[in-house]
Amino acid sequence: MSTLLPNPIIEVLIVEDDVKIAEINRRFIEKVDGFHVIGIATDEIQAKEQLEILTPNLVLLDVYFPNANGLAMLSFIRQHYRDTDVIMITAAKEIDAIREAVRSGAFDYIMKPLVFNRLQETLLRYLDFQRELHRLNENGSINQSDVDRLLSGSSKKDSAPGAAFLPKGIDKLTLVKIVQAISNTPDGLTADQIAKLIGVSRSTGRRYLEHLVSAGDVYADVSYGVVGRPERVYRKKITG
Repeated sequence: MSTLLPNPIIEVLIVEDDVKIAEINRRFIEKVDGFHVIGIATDEIQAKEQLEILTPNLVLLDVYFPNANGLAMLSFIRQHYRDTDVIMITAAKEIDAIREAVRSGAFDYIMKPLVFNRLQETLLRYLDFQRELHRLNENGSINQSDVDRLLSGSSKKDSAPGAAFLPKGIDKLTLVKIVQAISNTPDGLTADQIAKLIGVSRSTGRRYLEHLVSAGDVYADVSYGVVGRPERVYRKKITG
């Protein structure tokens, strides 16, 4: 299993008895940067074997599959593979199943039929969550604001730093991409560079960057180019 790195590849095991659905899920997952499917299990025996051999970072787990119960499998994973997280994907709508999944420590619970945008949102939140854990581990200390940020980042409404209360015109998935780009570039990025990386206009890129500045997650310096025109360079704020 890969360790918590600044830019990890999250290794995913899919547990789904329908091979066609499993393949669709695999294609969805691998469309999201930073994720790689390392195995597909169609029953309980395969799931336990692959958990032991592959030790994935993340499991996409169906509640119902032959001769087994996904909630029991979730409890098994939480007991024996503490470094493996679980996202439940199921057609089950019973409130008891959802309550049990939450109590047992599922990272998220997504209803079938699986919609790519919904899965992508969860995967990006998970990636951001892991990066925040890495940052806190590197700092070697933690305070209340760190705890608040970590917990808010793992909730559905907050998919990125600065996303707790998004103003009109700020899309959370675009915000996540911009945060990741800034986090991966210690020397900082201008609005022009962000626009090219993300595929948005310069004015849109600058609007998102200024939102992050106002939220306290990014800071801006003035840099003078070769022709002397000042540009704002945005960098991730280091805390801790």
